[in-house]
Amino acid sequence: MIKKFITSQLLTDKEWNHYIQNLQSAPAANNDAEECDCAAMLRPLILKGMDEEMQEVNTIVNNPEAPTFANTIVALANTGENLERATAVMYNLLSAETDDNLEELASKLAPKLSEHSNNIMLNEKLFARVKAVYDAETNKLEGEDKMLLDKTYEGFERSGATLSDEDKQRFREITAQLSEKTLKFSQNVLKETNNFVLHITDENDLAGIPEIHRNAAHHEAEARQLEGWVFTLHAPSFMPFMMYAENREYREKIYRAYNSRCTHYNEYNNFEIVRSIVNLRREVAQILGYKDYADYALRRRMAQNAKNVYQLLNDLIDHYLDRAKQDVAEVEKKAQQIEGADFKLQPWDFSYYSQKLKHELYDYDPDMLRPYFELSQVQKGVLGLATKLYGITFKRNDNLPVYQKDVIAYDVYDKDGAFLAILLVDFFPRESKKGGAWMTNYRDESCNAPTHVKVMPDNSNRPVVSVTTNFTKPTADTPALLTLGEVETFLHEFGHALHGIFAMTHYASLSGTSVYWDFVELPSQFMENYATEPDFLGTFAHHYQTGEPLPQEYIDRIRKSRNFQSAYACMRQVSFGLLDMAYYTLREPLTSDIKTFEDEAWKRVQLLPKADDACMSVEFGHIMAGGYAAGYYSYKWAEVLDADAFSLFKEKGIFNEDVANSFRENILSKGGTENPMDLYVRFRGQAPNINALLKRDGIQ
Repeated sequence: MIKKFITSQLLTDKEWNHYIQNLQSAPAANNDAEECDCAAMLRPLILKGMDEEMQEVNTIVNNPEAPTFANTIVALANTGENLERATAVMYNLLSAETDDNLEELASKLAPKLSEHSNNIMLNEKLFARVKAVYDAETNKLEGEDKMLLDKTYEGFERSGATLSDEDKQRFREITAQLSEKTLKFSQNVLKETNNFVLHITDENDLAGIPEIHRNAAHHEAEARQLEGWVFTLHAPSFMPFMMYAENREYREKIYRAYNSRCTHYNEYNNFEIVRSIVNLRREVAQILGYKDYADYALRRRMAQNAKNVYQLLNDLIDHYLDRAKQDVAEVEKKAQQIEGADFKLQPWDFSYYSQKLKHELYDYDPDMLRPYFELSQVQKGVLGLATKLYGITFKRNDNLPVYQKDVIAYDVYDKDGAFLAILLVDFFPRESKKGGAWMTNYRDESCNAPTHVKVMPDNSNRPVVSVTTNFTKPTADTPALLTLGEVETFLHEFGHALHGIFAMTHYASLSGTSVYWDFVELPSQFMENYATEPDFLGTFAHHYQTGEPLPQEYIDRIRKSRNFQSAYACMRQVSFGLLDMAYYTLREPLTSDIKTFEDEAWKRVQLLPKADDACMSVEFGHIMAGGYAAGYYSYKWAEVLDADAFSLFKEKGIFNEDVANSFRENILSKGGTENPMDLYVRFRGQAPNINALLKRDGIQ
């Protein structure tokens, strides 16, 4: 199964187009588990891909003709296609279906891939050609061509092409170290997550935990050949335990285990790795002439600079902090009503008593919705929403090989029947899969036609888009039943997927989600708005046993409670943004204790006591190993955009086709071909402001 999947994803664009055209008549793929050494399969392909790309680069460098946009910039954009496909498969599987061999391969190849990239970006003759085109054509080109030229030139500049020989050597050393350390960081977090289990053998210790979560824990125990019940640090297990378990001792135990990952003095400790990552990023930014890493990163973001980021964060603090303190005080008051006036609320208590307060105020319990959110119905609802908005359809394709038996493949068709993309969905947690949820591409959209030719589904290479989550698993007698939060997660990642599916650009490097980082969350967070809309819920939310639609009174409770602790949630996100910016606005080496630094960075918005062994930094993959370094604020930045954007749908109708088509045309299909603020204003008719967000959160 996985061998066939890898083989299919490594096909050239021409081969792939022919392959998918013939899939419908092919026999169904054998998606049973099979033995396959993915690392052994990918290693020679990646090494060969590096050699091929270097040969392609040398052809450009040695071209006797004068540098032009076509023979230098476009030619460079088209190099390394085989390498890109192979590394995309490796890194995606590293997150979704990893093993020891694949992790070892990634570790060994990280410095080689970094060196390979540096050999291209620090090639003086290549840069001379790029600069010659940039100097001659920058004021002549327009549209996608201009954006590609600017991005290419900037890429060289930001990768050290203008540095002295001495600084170039140090740049090489730093980037090699960063590739190793960020990979090691992620591997350590996954290992620490998988290494902990809470094994319960006394049923009395399950008091308060609903039957559905008991069954899931029993199923997990059986899978591990244990008696009783097993809870893990994966979200579908950890979060319900924190919310419902009456046993405070166990709540504290699993909370501490979760929040102390990678702090222990073992091989998975990330303290020094964090220090190295932060210091290396600061150093590379300063070598390139920037004040700090944030200064470097934000030049290619909508926010532009740290001042504007802090303006957003401070604006949110001004509007939300007092209300957030009230949120916490109300939970503590509720806890004291139950436990006594001298009860001191601890972080492992917050979810538990918060849920009791929410139930008291709104008669609302997340689990009461689960029977109405059976996963197959949720899929129909989410995919059906795209049909309702954009006219696109999804056809399950069991002929396409996938990398794991639970993965489902869909062919995506436009309203006129044109083929748009393949969508892969991978829902459930497993030890070979990292936590969280994400969208990625196995194959990017591109078009080989000249830029004056409009990109259409039939003249472009269509993408393979993947949505990966960690939803509540089915059990022997119960299908996968989701929470409203999991439905929101699905909508979020599906919004990213639509950004990829609708891509209509000429150059792969400008396609789909290849946009400014604080713009990339707009399509995803926009989709979350539908989760509490009655007209959307009515399309799919039916009881999995009786077929009864989600009762109106439940919908009323959802809507009445949707702003419950919205201020607390906002400040939690702001605290992460402050921590991120504290690390990446450093202009001197980080030498202080990581925990101490963390506490100082976010102290003004921390609303709960901190466990003495807890440390966020050492497990904060977004800013240490992901793409959110000096960029975590982008979630809140995009929230301002998504609230403002959805307010237009609320005004015109949440399924309004004209507004949806404008969103598709101006936002989803354009990728990174234009300045994102220009795209947004073209869609919305005005610049965004915070008012819609404040209104949605009940702050105004």
